[in-house]
Amino acid sequence: MTPELDRLLCLTRRQLFGGGAHAAGAAALATLLGNRSKADDARSGALPDVPHHRPTAKRIIHLFMSGAPSQIDMYDHKPELTALFDKDLPESVRQGQRFTTMTSGQKRFPLAPSMFRFDQHGQSGRWVSELLPETAKVVDDLAFAYSVHTNAINHDPAITFIQTGRELPGWPSLGAWLSYGLGTATENLPNYVVMTPTWTGRKSAQALYSRLWGSGFLPSRLQGVALRAQGDPVLFVTNPPGVDASTRRAMLDGLSRLNQMQFEAVGDAEIQSRIAQYEMAFRMQTSVPELASIADEPQHVLDLYGPDATKPGTFAASCLLARRLAERGVQCIQLFHRGWDQHNNLPNDIRNQCRDIDHAARGLIEDLKQRDMLKETLIVWGGEFGRTVYCQGELKRDNYGRDHHPRCFTMWMAGGGIQGGRSIGITDDFSYNVVADPVGISDVNTTILHCLGIDNQRMSVKYQGLDARVTGVEPCRVLTELLA
Repeated sequence: MTPELDRLLCLTRRQLFGGGAHAAGAAALATLLGNRSKADDARSGALPDVPHHRPTAKRIIHLFMSGAPSQIDMYDHKPELTALFDKDLPESVRQGQRFTTMTSGQKRFPLAPSMFRFDQHGQSGRWVSELLPETAKVVDDLAFAYSVHTNAINHDPAITFIQTGRELPGWPSLGAWLSYGLGTATENLPNYVVMTPTWTGRKSAQALYSRLWGSGFLPSRLQGVALRAQGDPVLFVTNPPGVDASTRRAMLDGLSRLNQMQFEAVGDAEIQSRIAQYEMAFRMQTSVPELASIADEPQHVLDLYGPDATKPGTFAASCLLARRLAERGVQCIQLFHRGWDQHNNLPNDIRNQCRDIDHAARGLIEDLKQRDMLKETLIVWGGEFGRTVYCQGELKRDNYGRDHHPRCFTMWMAGGGIQGGRSIGITDDFSYNVVADPVGISDVNTTILHCLGIDNQRMSVKYQGLDARVTGVEPCRVLTELLA
């Protein structure tokens, strides 16, 4: 029996059928471990035919409002509702659609118009709530989708669906898919970085799980790396007491030789991913502290992001770090801002939540524009679904709550091939149903891929007998109405 045949016989069924998915990781290993410098547009480990077309963006910054922000109170202006305060939601509007268990037992579903003033802003005349005065100043840079809808009515499957194209756990995240197809443009930082900033709204918030930025059946080196606000920015990135850099280097060299021997014996591509991750961690011991230190940021830049920019862990500080990551070649950056699940006491909590993000979101856009980076950076803002027009619990003129609503909600995009001032989709007078140009989550993800040079239909991996891709099997399209 030859050594090669012996190695093949040692493969598990999962390793054998997963080999195609891991081939890119094995081919890229030598480059990942190299020391040569890269320009921002020089990538290693990309699939041979990717990008499929000329990209309009080099990176994405995804501002995810976890918990579902109320579109009626922020962007989807419905002035006709004012005269219908406390009237029952018409059955002709509901059309038999399901309620969550949190409101299905209510005797009434009273209409709750937004208590916040809306004004038109910019040359586009876009309606924006008084909650977002800073974002309103850059509204002409934003393209809005008012008719986004989703399948799930509960948080975790809805967030999982946006992140992976499936409502069930275990599938690769969008960031992992981007790294799989496009490779990496930075040697000293992860290609996919996640931050979970603090929030000042409702204290109890939905949990976020690391699988949301996981790699699923793709190589584990493609998973997102979470940056923390306290302690080491990345867990265990600092050497323990008594271990210096030369000792760590010698240990990793020895470990790499052992792992290589194991790979030659069993052929598991995950072993090569493990080697690459150890090497990345070693380089991050220098790059991450430099990234996290904002001592070199001038005051006028800090002012762009607002007074929270120097407070570690805030949304503003995270947006500033997002720009610093983008400058250093990181391709996918996600900020998960929690606290938007406002079933009650919405007016107070949404004020706080909007105060968290408003100045910083505008600052990120302005900062990128000043650096001539916005045109190659795609920014996406939104949550997992919307909120109901009817009140959950007691309705008052100055206080109300809203339940989950997957039938329609608002997202916006900017930069990276998006034409500011454009919009798509119309909802009914109750912000309850889509009446024109529905936008599915798969359409949003397909558009993101398109801006980064990927044809969604041409990038897939054989898995469980399917040509698996980030948008699953749902029909989807590029939102050309929003493109420049």
